[in-house]
Amino acid sequence: MMKETSADVLICGAGAAGLTLAIDLARRNVDFRLIEKATTPFPGSRGKGVQPRTQEVFEDLGVVDRLFAAGGRYPPIRVYGPDGGFVDSPIGEDPGPTPAEPYPMPLMAPQFMTEAVMRERLAELGRKPEFGRELTGFSQDGDGVAAEIGDETVHARYLIGADGGRSFVRSALGVDFPGETLGVRAIVADAAIEGLSRDVWRRFGSEHKQILLCPLAGTDLFQVQAGVPLEGDIDVTAEGLTALIAERTGKADVVVRSVAWASLYSMNARLADRYRIGRVFLTGDAAHIHPPTGGQGLNTSVQDSYNLGWKLAAVLKGAPEELLATYQEERRPVAAGMLGLATRLLNEARQGPMRRSRETRQLDIGYPGASLALQTRKRDGVQAGDRAPDAPMRGRAGQPTRLFSLFRGPHWTLLGHETNRDAIGPRPGLRVHIVGERGDLVDDGGHFRDGYGLLPGEWALIRPDGYVGAIVGSDNIVELEQYMTRVGVPAPL
Repeated sequence: MMKETSADVLICGAGAAGLTLAIDLARRNVDFRLIEKATTPFPGSRGKGVQPRTQEVFEDLGVVDRLFAAGGRYPPIRVYGPDGGFVDSPIGEDPGPTPAEPYPMPLMAPQFMTEAVMRERLAELGRKPEFGRELTGFSQDGDGVAAEIGDETVHARYLIGADGGRSFVRSALGVDFPGETLGVRAIVADAAIEGLSRDVWRRFGSEHKQILLCPLAGTDLFQVQAGVPLEGDIDVTAEGLTALIAERTGKADVVVRSVAWASLYSMNARLADRYRIGRVFLTGDAAHIHPPTGGQGLNTSVQDSYNLGWKLAAVLKGAPEELLATYQEERRPVAAGMLGLATRLLNEARQGPMRRSRETRQLDIGYPGASLALQTRKRDGVQAGDRAPDAPMRGRAGQPTRLFSLFRGPHWTLLGHETNRDAIGPRPGLRVHIVGERGDLVDDGGHFRDGYGLLPGEWALIRPDGYVGAIVGSDNIVELEQYMTRVGVPAPL
């Protein structure tokens, strides 16, 4: 007999995308279930780069310091030539932290480590994934989704497919997943290796004869990446990888002692035609899959869920249903851009050294011109829809603070420059800060001025996911209040 249960949100897939959504919903006190078909957590390092924008997301979710403690910086890349000579170079130019961008460079954290830190955070919030629970079917109507999980039917108001590139949810919805197979087959493996120092990331060869050996920060392992023929069996045992390394490097003294995890895969670039049908949404690899070049896949997935979480919570608490339409509007173009970037970097990597430029760091992603961007005048600098910059400040009591500390949490933040606090009534889920002589924040260093460029009397409303929702003047308070109603900020008390 089928057991009947209920939840507001059912998340299918407990990888990085599913865990991000679960953490965000848990801190918002939303009733959800997080299920995972696999019986144990993912054990490999497939996605090992955490980009600066994702680091900002992880600061808000409460895991960034733990992740830095567990992982480490990328080592220089050592590229060997045919004669055995080599050139060392950094993974990219390090601009150093700035007041607006506190995280300038990617962090190396193997995927299994990132997800373990996220599960720990989820446990602190009183929740955990349900492993070994497979979604086998679902149906939906105007009120919700009935999902079949073993001997249980879960009635949820929304179902989220975060179940990877071979997504059951996407397939069951009949959503097309167009794109291309990129003509590259590769192995990736986590291995214990003797005969190599851990100070550089080594690259030998080119095209399908290439092999890369990267020391995995926070572990004693190396990640082995190698192009392989499009057809045929590949030996990914310790002996097989030792032979492959010797063949492609000419180094007979490098020995693989054990293999912790290995995968053989063909690279694809694909993007779902739709991110939503009715009450079912796609996020992460279920919506887009990338080649690994540039470290975009996991990061784009995390940011998908970070965009969706606050919108789901707001609608569940009474915001207009139309808010959910902005998820696809905002995130699908981002994935399309990241697919193009990763594919271009793959083509560069086939030919020679690949340099990761600023665009891989995802700090310039934003939604200007989208329907949730409200701006009442033309202006220079930060626009509505842009990422909200950080800025060191001083509280009126004299203690140092920063905007990211004030943004941290599930609330909206309203920043006013020389504005009247009484113009905006207190609202649940909204925190108001005034910069200026009569405000609670002091811009001693001019970093707020430089980052936001607000005129006296202007307001900037910061979304829960760290983007500027609205920039308005004090004579546009009615438009601001209408906007807040539309996005689910409750009415004044």
